[in-house]
Amino acid sequence: MSLVIEHSVKIAAPAATVWAVLTDFDSYGQWNPFVPRAACVLEPGRPIVMDVRLRGEKLRRQREFISAVEPGRSFRYSMKPVPLGLLSSMREQIVTPSGAGICHYTSHFQIDGILAPLVEMLLGSSLRRGFDDMADGLKERAELMAGGARHTPAIERR
Repeated sequence: MSLVIEHSVKIAAPAATVWAVLTDFDSYGQWNPFVPRAACVLEPGRPIVMDVRLRGEKLRRQREFISAVEPGRSFRYSMKPVPLGLLSSMREQIVTPSGAGICHYTSHFQIDGILAPLVEMLLGSSLRRGFDDMADGLKERAELMAGGARHTPAIERR
């Protein structure tokens, strides 16, 4: 029983610029409508504390833990699993260079466990919309910082 949400977006900015925006947690409020506040030291085992907007204007505090970092390329974090295999989650964010001044951003989110169908029913559409909004915000911010045009295709959903 899994809920998987994956998004990929082509960004007209160098991978280093996208990585810089993505990992500047103090600036999330300037471009990220889904997670307008985040605090993190990007090292395995360290917490990432996020204020997440799942529905409407109300923010929900989420504390997860960094499980892997490949500087300049990706980081992954997970919640502490709920006992008895009821629920676990993992999110990975990946920046992949794909040419001169172009890259792809991919967000992979997965929830596993007996409660995954309930999460899908209650929060699935809000999570999908939130990940869309975050990818769009990252694209816009990185392209603005790179001085590039915003002519790349919108989110490519898989």
